[in-house]
Amino acid sequence: MSSGKQRADEVDMPEEEEDEQFITEDDILEEVVVDDDDHPMDEDDDNDEADDAVGDMAEGSSAHVQDISVQHFETHTASVFAVACHPTQPLAASGGEDDLGYIWDITDGEIIVKLTGHTDSVTNTAWSSDGEMLATGGMDGRTRIWRRVGKENYNTWEFLTELQGPDEVTFLRWHPKGAVLLAGSNDSTLWLWQLPSGNIMQVFSGHIGPVTCGEFTPDGKRIITGDQQGHLIFWDPRSSSPVFKLTAEDARFDLDGIVSLAVNPGSTLAVVGGAAGGVRVVSLSKGKVVNALGGHTEGESIEAITFVDLTGADPNAPGVVVTGGTDGKALIWDLSTMRQRSLLKHDEPVTALVTLPAPKAYLVVSASADGNLRTWDARDGKLLRTHTGHKAAVLAASLGLDGSVVVSGGDDTLCMVFTTEKEEDE
Repeated sequence: MSSGKQRADEVDMPEEEEDEQFITEDDILEEVVVDDDDHPMDEDDDNDEADDAVGDMAEGSSAHVQDISVQHFETHTASVFAVACHPTQPLAASGGEDDLGYIWDITDGEIIVKLTGHTDSVTNTAWSSDGEMLATGGMDGRTRIWRRVGKENYNTWEFLTELQGPDEVTFLRWHPKGAVLLAGSNDSTLWLWQLPSGNIMQVFSGHIGPVTCGEFTPDGKRIITGDQQGHLIFWDPRSSSPVFKLTAEDARFDLDGIVSLAVNPGSTLAVVGGAAGGVRVVSLSKGKVVNALGGHTEGESIEAITFVDLTGADPNAPGVVVTGGTDGKALIWDLSTMRQRSLLKHDEPVTALVTLPAPKAYLVVSASADGNLRTWDARDGKLLRTHTGHKAAVLAASLGLDGSVVVSGGDDTLCMVFTTEKEEDE
């Protein structure tokens, strides 16, 4: 560890205030050529056409996919693993297997900044809550930070710093209210940095395998993380000791490894997805499993989880959650009754789920390895629109412009922008 980095005991951590936030106001950035003639077809033409047909079948007839996207970003030269839309501006940040990231304009597909410096796949991109900074994380273990220059527009960005710690970055999450960044690592550790200084606030050691997923609770007070060996740990950011830990030793929590998780808006429940199709609901106040949701196919991984706001009333209510798996199912659950509300289907694994913000927080968009994204009404499970255009698996999705568009990245090296609902003249 670099001597220029500070550990938790060297950083002035704020005292717990009445709202119990561990981030103070001082920590938050202030705004840093076609032949038309008919002619006979000879035998060779017949054979060529047959070969083309076989080729199309082998590719899933991808050549005939109708592209309904409103914009493309075609600069990546390999699979796109990560996409994140700016919280307020028409910008997206993407990262790919070509070891590069980009900030680009989702209205015209123009490059704003080429994000260099990684030596392996860029698997994570994440904007700070105020949109003034961007983090990229890769399989090279590097976490690199860019920030906006000036206050006139969002067209000029500069490299700020590279954060040391993880051997391979598995996920990145910014604190919901402050300039604090959390990263998971393949070496079982977690790292918490304060920006723009880059000081290490905390290093968490408690997992026994690659840390596959993690989140700040929506209230910003706690962190929850899961690993490949099936350990779920709830942390106080100010302490390196867990608040509680659940493991496969508790038979009720044996998930054969944790793949995904999400926390409800009230920060009271976590829904955890396993590698073998299991889903568990965990009380964060009690540190206990309160239910198991069993609708996914056994042996199929739960790749994505998101909460949907169907009432907008009580933020402390258990809520409604959507779970997506490699079985091609996205299931909507009512956590107040622990019953399944709807089944949403894709032809291939569900790879990502995103929920629109209010006033259309009842809408959820699913992405799939079948090359499609779909917008659903979570109130009744009705399919509202299928977003086609990708010719290979969709690997990432993010909502932009207040949920009016969804930006996707895929195995076909493309990023695409779709309107989440049909245009008025369609």
